[in-house]
Amino acid sequence: MRLRSIQFENFRNHRSFSFEPEDGINLIYGQNGSGKTSILEGIHYCALTKGFVSAADGECLSFSAGYFLLTALFESSSGIETAVRLSYTKESGKKLQIDGNELKPFSLHIGSIPCISFSPPEIVIVSGPPGERRRFLDNAVCQSDRRYLDNLLIYRRLLQQRNALLQQLSQSPGKDRSMLQLWSENLASSAASVTAGRVRFLAEFHPFVELLHRDLSGGQTPSIEYSSTIGRLLEPVPESELRERFLQRFQENEQQEILRGQTLSGPHRDELIFLSDGRESKRYSSQGQQRTFLISLKLALFQYFNEKIGETPICLLDDIFSELDGKRTAAVLDILEGCGQTLISSADLKNHPGSAVHHLQTTPSTQNS
Repeated sequence: MRLRSIQFENFRNHRSFSFEPEDGINLIYGQNGSGKTSILEGIHYCALTKGFVSAADGECLSFSAGYFLLTALFESSSGIETAVRLSYTKESGKKLQIDGNELKPFSLHIGSIPCISFSPPEIVIVSGPPGERRRFLDNAVCQSDRRYLDNLLIYRRLLQQRNALLQQLSQSPGKDRSMLQLWSENLASSAASVTAGRVRFLAEFHPFVELLHRDLSGGQTPSIEYSSTIGRLLEPVPESELRERFLQRFQENEQQEILRGQTLSGPHRDELIFLSDGRESKRYSSQGQQRTFLISLKLALFQYFNEKIGETPICLLDDIFSELDGKRTAAVLDILEGCGQTLISSADLKNHPGSAVHHLQTTPSTQNS
């Protein structure tokens, strides 16, 4: 997959801007505030319908603008073109058109344009709370497994409905609990599907992480463990067994869940544990080691997607040079040479043979780069 062109209207500090990257490595450099990150975020929006800096859609509007518009043309490795038009207004919200046809829900677009991103704030995937690692895992599996995305959306709806019933029971202690058993059975089945998809992905993904992390870290051995509310899962487990374990846990926690008005077990509370040489990275690794682990995860995703779905992802790397020393920078660039189209933002010009260089001026509303 490659991006042929993208146009910005009123997107962050790009009032009107066009960008046409080359194949291979593209270095986008310029002073802070020139709009380097905004280019990468706009591409991410077109690929995954959201930015990678977790900002609300309204925050991406240029100052005083009432709308933003992104128009992009992508081409697959087989030569098939996909035209993406993503717009947002304060009144109507976000709209997505693919090849001229409006697409709803947006989830139907996920996976069509595989995309890997890195930005410094994403270090929370390694160092932050469990929700950040669950989000990383869900985003990764959704791009490579359409069925998983459907199962995840179903699980979230069932979870919301079961929690609503638990809150009703909490407020009315004498209320009939017969419906709770039905919701517990449905949620247990859905939780089993989501958990099985996650564990299956990790089993396939880990070898890619192991090889890359050893190269970038100087020989450290990484491992990834899935810690579920029904126990630590180190290898794939049949869905039927997972379902029974979740249902048993719901029954064991029923009284406590009613008192608290929320479901206390399930994929929404599971944890992903990253380890280097058997020590948890979140607790025992330095910031530099945590960054190296994160970069290994991101580059491993590229290799995994390339093999799993047969399409080369687009790599978006925001300010990656500031996170690495010279030796690791050279190692990453060597790896990226075989990674299809890559766009890297940097405040400094880095000389790398074969890279296309795009210099952004401090007035990004112009058409030139």
